[in-house]
Amino acid sequence: MLYLVGLGLGDPTDVTVKGLEIIKKCEHVYLEAYTSVLSAGPEELSKFYGKELVVADREMVEQGADEILEKAKVTDVAFLVVGDPFGATTHTDLVLRASTLNIPFQVVHNASILNAVGACGLQLYSFGETVSIPYWTETWEPDSFFDKICENKKRGLHTLCLLDIKVKEPNLESMMRGKVKYDPPRFMTVAQAADQLVKIIDRKSDNDTVLRTDTVVGVARIGSPTQKIVSCTLEQLVDLDLGPPLHSLVICGKMHPLEQDFLKSFAS
Repeated sequence: MLYLVGLGLGDPTDVTVKGLEIIKKCEHVYLEAYTSVLSAGPEELSKFYGKELVVADREMVEQGADEILEKAKVTDVAFLVVGDPFGATTHTDLVLRASTLNIPFQVVHNASILNAVGACGLQLYSFGETVSIPYWTETWEPDSFFDKICENKKRGLHTLCLLDIKVKEPNLESMMRGKVKYDPPRFMTVAQAADQLVKIIDRKSDNDTVLRTDTVVGVARIGSPTQKIVSCTLEQLVDLDLGPPLHSLVICGKMHPLEQDFLKSFAS
């Protein structure tokens, strides 16, 4: 049996009662550790759950999923996901593969950024398509996500921007030398995301939809005791430090007066 268990967003105690009971009974427990992270590390989670955890990086999940599924054929296996299990397409693929192999599965849902972002006061049904903002490099500066933000804005909808994280990313220079070396983990901040968006706006002379002066909301460590929410203009956010990860960004669309009043409490 394969169990996909959502862990929520804050700390080890955010797991549901059902989820915790499942974790404790499973023979093998994997912690997915590349689409998101909790403030607590694997050691703290292992201690709270009373189980040894296998940290599953991108390579293991996307290329070595057969190992997880083979074990699920003969025993109970828990696959732990920060937030909700269906917050990333990788986990949908794991369920589809289990179904193809006639492996029974169960999903235990939990809070994710997709609904917890409502803490900023913006109404969830007024959000449009969610976008991901990737890190730019010296040779790659994608901006296709900007068009989706503009489409949402034209329809009066808010846009939740999920910010890039880099965990156990292979170092390109080392790979060229035939060596395996990983870069230190990186987590995009709302300031970095805002800076890239401002640069995109400055490049697009035909853009009159999303502007530097638009109201945005930066959220950090949502769901944790140290969560921070700030409302300001996009260009102001470039210079703000919201502290440790994880961060997310909201580009506001047309706001109801209640939303405007709520955001005033987070004005920087």
